[in-house]
Amino acid sequence: MTTGPTEGADRPTPTLLIVLAWLIVAVPLAYGLWQTLVKAFQLLGG
Repeated sequence: MTTGPTEGADRPTPTLLIVLAWLIVAVPLAYGLWQTLVKAFQLLGG
């Protein structure tokens, strides 16, 4: 019996790891979006 590259693939990913990964993506994205909105508001005469 041989094991392939998917050995252990049935283990679920820890929830904390998923949350941290999303935060690493979402925080800079939200900051960039906020800065874009602030600059656009200033540019359009706000």
